[in-house]
Amino acid sequence: MGEQCSKAPPRPEYPRPQFMRQEWVSLNGAWAFEFDDAVVGEDEQWYLENKAGSFTKEIQVPFTFQSELSGIGDPAFHDVVWYRRGFDVPADWRGRRIMLHFGAVDYAAKVWVNGHLVAVHEGGHTPFQADITPALADHGNILVVKAEDFSRDVTLPRGKQYWQEQSASIFYTRTTGIWQSVWLEPLAPAHLDKIKLTPDIDRNEIRLSTFVQGWKPSGDLKLQVTITFQGEAVAEDQYFVKHAEETRSIGLNDFMDHGQGRLWSPEKPNLYDVRLRLMQGEEVLDDVTSYFGMRKVSIQDGILCLNNRPYFQRLVLDQGYFPDGILTAPSDEALRRDVELAKLMGFNGARKHQKTEDPRFLYWCDKLGLLLWSEAANAYDYSAAYVRRFTREWQEIMDRDYNHPCIVVWVPLNESWGIPNVLVDRRQQQHGLAMYHLTKSLDDTRPVIYNDGWEHMTTDLVTIHDYESRREVLEERYASAAAAVEAMPARRRIFVGGASYQGQPILVSEFGGIAYKKSDWDGWGYSGAENEEDFLQRLRAVVAPMFSSPVIQGYCYTQLTDVEQEINGLLTYDRRPKAPLEEIRRIMEGNADL
Repeated sequence: MGEQCSKAPPRPEYPRPQFMRQEWVSLNGAWAFEFDDAVVGEDEQWYLENKAGSFTKEIQVPFTFQSELSGIGDPAFHDVVWYRRGFDVPADWRGRRIMLHFGAVDYAAKVWVNGHLVAVHEGGHTPFQADITPALADHGNILVVKAEDFSRDVTLPRGKQYWQEQSASIFYTRTTGIWQSVWLEPLAPAHLDKIKLTPDIDRNEIRLSTFVQGWKPSGDLKLQVTITFQGEAVAEDQYFVKHAEETRSIGLNDFMDHGQGRLWSPEKPNLYDVRLRLMQGEEVLDDVTSYFGMRKVSIQDGILCLNNRPYFQRLVLDQGYFPDGILTAPSDEALRRDVELAKLMGFNGARKHQKTEDPRFLYWCDKLGLLLWSEAANAYDYSAAYVRRFTREWQEIMDRDYNHPCIVVWVPLNESWGIPNVLVDRRQQQHGLAMYHLTKSLDDTRPVIYNDGWEHMTTDLVTIHDYESRREVLEERYASAAAAVEAMPARRRIFVGGASYQGQPILVSEFGGIAYKKSDWDGWGYSGAENEEDFLQRLRAVVAPMFSSPVIQGYCYTQLTDVEQEINGLLTYDRRPKAPLEEIRRIMEGNADL
């Protein structure tokens, strides 16, 4: 088995569209691979250069071994796995710092280069990087990754990944190991580590925060910022970098008319491009491109608004699973197609459920115009270890995705996952409050949901999960705010811990779940349709009350696609519509004869 990957790598597009550099090398593709069920790899030093014989399999990164696209397709428990591949650094990169990036490794990772430990990371949905320059040889470098999962641990932030070998009910096949892209970049000793872009449409300004790695007090660094819209220069700025972290507000001197001008929305996904060049004298040390959307999410007198105007959110629940790649989309086009299909069916947003999605999906939401509720992959039970793990990973999620205009709501917790005894357990109640306030401390520009679905305390939105299928029951239940917050559709209270309704916007953030498959195969869902006509009639019955209610300000229909044994999607698992898209669209937009 060769150490180098010569074929074009799968998923070849740049993995981080919100923070792009031109020079980079993908490390996706064929890697040597091995299961370590006896957990002997570290003791036997599989990370050393002369241990190639310990690896007997081949895997296609970034697909996990459970998936068909990995070339292995083994759903059994293998909680410790190892990867190995060779690589060379391009000759014209020498003299610069070489950064190794991982989009996501589920769940814990150790990384060696030429036998030297260069990175340790915990958290299955968040990126990490390492400066591997000191470990590099002139050529023939060996990269080794150990990934460890904890398949049976229900206190692990795992989302929908099942803790048993065979998926069942609402739980799906696990993923273990590398499931997002791996790549290399060359950097100067002083370079941009990250940026934060905060739009202010009321002042027509963008607040730019920059974080410079390798900054020194004696340096003469300056930053050049150029902002364009559709190729037209809008603003330019240049300033000296006096601190490792700098914040600057830049006015956008372009016309904003009463028709919302260049603001971002699902109907008009206007994006500004920004280029940042870190300079030392006349030398360009770093050159990064990004983008932002001028948009505002707010709650005004109990009304949920987008860009200062009431906005009814029509969301679809999106699990983000794929038949051949599980958590990893087979291609960038597949991610784009999911966004396009959601819009074709009349949705203006999605709730990405129990998964922090690949940044390329967020890019297409930004580019094509789809609101997104960003939700963490939760644990199922509570423990001190869970609190430590989840709190850190949630902060990494927010840090990664802060700049995306599509994200309009943060959802740290869902349906009391991780806090199953929140009704009476003060520790779990306080954990939910801690996550709410931690989220607000990191981002005061977006609403935060305490616990999506039920059992809320302090929350910006009151969200209710309700799989009732009878139209008359839904109409009665959502005839008033008082009726809505007193209802217990899942035999769960809407508020706990002494909290009560304070006039927040009310949204039904899970409903529907109509099971329907055009074959004799049985599957799982909340209510069943016999044929296409029955399916559409049932769809009308649950959607109509969302529009007739005087208090509901948005909904999230379950769900975009079938997933494994679940057959309650509007699309099949391979993305075929179960009914004409235009008919689904009319229903979801409230334009059908409901």
